[in-house]
Amino acid sequence: MGCCFVELHSFRLILTCIQSALLTPSRVSLQEYWKALRLSVQSSQQTVVWSPSDGRTITTTTTASPAAAAAAATTTTTATATSSSSPPPVVVASASSTTTTMSCNPKTIKDAINANLLPILTVSGVTGGIVLGLILRYSRDEPWTKREVMYVGYIGELFLRALKALIIPLIVSSLVSAIGSLDLSLSKKIGLRAVCYYLTTTVLAVVLGIILVVSIHPGKGSDEGITKAGEARSVYTPDLLMDLPRNFFPPNLIQACFETHKTVIVEPKPEDFVNDTRIEEWIRKYNWTNGTLPPKSEWDIKHEHARAMNIMGLVSFATFLGLALSTLDAKGKPLLDFFQSLSDASMVITSWLIWISPIGILFLVASMMIEMEDFSVMLGQLGMYFGTVVLGIFIHGFIVLPTLYTVFTRKLPFRFLANMSQAYITAFATASSSGTLPVTFQCLEEKNKIDMRVTRFVIPIGATINMDGTALYEAVAAIFIAQVRGLALSIGQVVAISITATAAAIGAAGIPQAGLVTMVMVLDVVGLPAEDMTLIIAVDWLLDRFRTMINVLGDSIGAGLVYELSKKELEKLNINANGDVERPSNEIGMDAVESNKM
Repeated sequence: MGCCFVELHSFRLILTCIQSALLTPSRVSLQEYWKALRLSVQSSQQTVVWSPSDGRTITTTTTASPAAAAAAATTTTTATATSSSSPPPVVVASASSTTTTMSCNPKTIKDAINANLLPILTVSGVTGGIVLGLILRYSRDEPWTKREVMYVGYIGELFLRALKALIIPLIVSSLVSAIGSLDLSLSKKIGLRAVCYYLTTTVLAVVLGIILVVSIHPGKGSDEGITKAGEARSVYTPDLLMDLPRNFFPPNLIQACFETHKTVIVEPKPEDFVNDTRIEEWIRKYNWTNGTLPPKSEWDIKHEHARAMNIMGLVSFATFLGLALSTLDAKGKPLLDFFQSLSDASMVITSWLIWISPIGILFLVASMMIEMEDFSVMLGQLGMYFGTVVLGIFIHGFIVLPTLYTVFTRKLPFRFLANMSQAYITAFATASSSGTLPVTFQCLEEKNKIDMRVTRFVIPIGATINMDGTALYEAVAAIFIAQVRGLALSIGQVVAISITATAAAIGAAGIPQAGLVTMVMVLDVVGLPAEDMTLIIAVDWLLDRFRTMINVLGDSIGAGLVYELSKKELEKLNINANGDVERPSNEIGMDAVESNKM
């Protein structure tokens, strides 16, 4: 196979042409920029002078080899205006005196594989898990028992437990160290930008889901062919809403590490009210003897603690502690240094753990494929519902969110998204955005070069309140169930669904089994019984993985966007602290880069 040579600066030419066409005030067409690009790429060891129709002169110099680079070392790319009335000059390309050439030789291929070894291994783990799971699933006629499935997924379970063990030290130490190292005004700006982004993307996700489910209409007016699964939990919407502030202020921080508060309503039974004076009133008022229950507002309540980490409470405590340390200055520095060291140590452990993630993901996916009850469920009426949710998730994650990133940062998102691939795959395999936090931190800070003060402030908050995938899923599911029941929703009910789905998604982290529990709130708004939730449980386990993946994607893009918007303030803070910029800006996208960085 012959060697093919690709000039690295040609890719930069493409990006810069797009940038110039989008950002310059002049009306130079893309065809004119492409003409300059073609001339520059085709030239070798020569200077191309090109003048577009607006009167500007643009000069580009290219070198095709290291030998020619020496002769071009004194040549620079210039762009000058030929008329005082013409727009500012546009630099189409800046060619380095040491233009890099990539060749398809074994050494180059080996270097490329080494640079992307971890994503390659992770994708191989997912693929291998699917293949292994299908082979084991169909290797015998009788179904696999739960114990056998547990044996297959045991290594993956250990990996997942190790990841979750890092959640608490990472969340608390990251938030405290990030907020404590910023001044109060900058913390407010970063926090406000992050919250505005999260609210905006959540609303966009709900609107997109409603548009898709109304357009596609996956519900056919009956539940024929849909098998109910699971049980619906009896909940009362006001109780769910009041539990959110309760979890935001945990009375015991140690308890918040492994338990979450929830309010339970107790269904009344006649035998429980033998001596209760309310029984006669209920029988008379609600005709209870014929099986009609009193409204849920009349049921007894009790407060319980579920075995689930109260992330919302931990995030609130860490946020307030970080704000307090930022006001203490020198007095708070010892405690701030402790949390900074804890955060750094947690990231070191993460860097060790992440290299065994392909093995853990392989066995997690294999056990998931074996445990799947029936593939035919995906092909029936639930298949239309499943496809609608997945379509909405991918449109939101790979069109809407990247577009927002490009509009506000003026940078192409492709390299940023590619660098986050390890986090997406881990999120899909583990179905836990909190469990993916260590991987998300590493991808953002080491690959995308996002300032750790931003990532460790924004990401824990995003993992708590930013649930774009959950919001979209709940909006689609509620309208799908209404379509199955033949219920025509009014505009007011659709608006109510969108508002409730947004609120439920924001507070989902404070509720165990968040997606299914908050779904009851959305169904209650349109008058659908909670039992109808069992219509979609059969495919919820797989949709949960797609939702988690898009939640992590939204958090990551939010961190990148907030960093770009806050970059000037961060650099100014560094200058004030050290007299020089501590960390150079990291350019990923359409901005023209100095030629000596090629």
